[in-house]
Amino acid sequence: MAINSGSTHEWTGTSGDNWVLHQQRLDRMLQIFGDAALAVAGPRPGEHALDIGCGAGTTSFALAERVGTSGHVLGVDISPQLIARAEVDTPDGASVAFQRADAASAPLPPAAFDLLFSRFGVMFFDAPTPAFAHMRKALKPGGRLAFACWRSAAENDWVRLPMTAIRHLLAPPPSDPEAPGPFAFGDPARIEQILTDAGFDDVAITPFDADIPYGHGATHAEAVEDALGLAFAVGPLSRALAGQSEDLRAAAADAVRAAFRQRPGATSILLEGAAWIVTARNR
Repeated sequence: MAINSGSTHEWTGTSGDNWVLHQQRLDRMLQIFGDAALAVAGPRPGEHALDIGCGAGTTSFALAERVGTSGHVLGVDISPQLIARAEVDTPDGASVAFQRADAASAPLPPAAFDLLFSRFGVMFFDAPTPAFAHMRKALKPGGRLAFACWRSAAENDWVRLPMTAIRHLLAPPPSDPEAPGPFAFGDPARIEQILTDAGFDDVAITPFDADIPYGHGATHAEAVEDALGLAFAVGPLSRALAGQSEDLRAAAADAVRAAFRQRPGATSILLEGAAWIVTARNR
């Protein structure tokens, strides 16, 4: 689902609002990673799929196209704003439904799904092993799991670049690499341990790197300003600057703008993105 991490309260408030506001830009940024995860997931006509952290439904609709009218997709997300957007945007005739719930504890039908799928929606569980064990119960014997998750923050320019740019203004907050958030699954050994302990077999973890089109504009200069606005609204930079003085925020904007100007791109600022594409199978 998300670039921006946060508590349940945030996702039902500010984070959910911001994701809806910037949905098209964020979906454009994440599309290549979602497509890579879909390719290895291999949804087939007639299958039933669960989309974990479905956000505004973009990946749910892609799954629904592949499973067809003989199949079905259930999208689950904790944000009521995102579920509402998904329901409004559902194409006519699509075999998809949405549920506002925490996938870690949502009542799911047992052994009902052929595929559990997620695009950046599985890194936010407070207790990931029990969460995956719970979701696995909804998977048919031999059913498949496929998801995309971020690698470390240091490998992802969309967070590294702006946070480095403001380091002289604001000390980076202390962080726990395993705390729920975008980079909680940066360590592949941890992913494998979580999934194995949750009851999955055949775990495969493959690096996937791609340029992220960050922001958008008719010119490079316009794209820089749009990228700056996006960074201030969604993601680690927005959280780091929350509650800071206007003078500090203005200085941070100048520093991040200068960093973005150095990046290539005609109508978007191209930033390096680094993810894992993870697959596994139910025992």
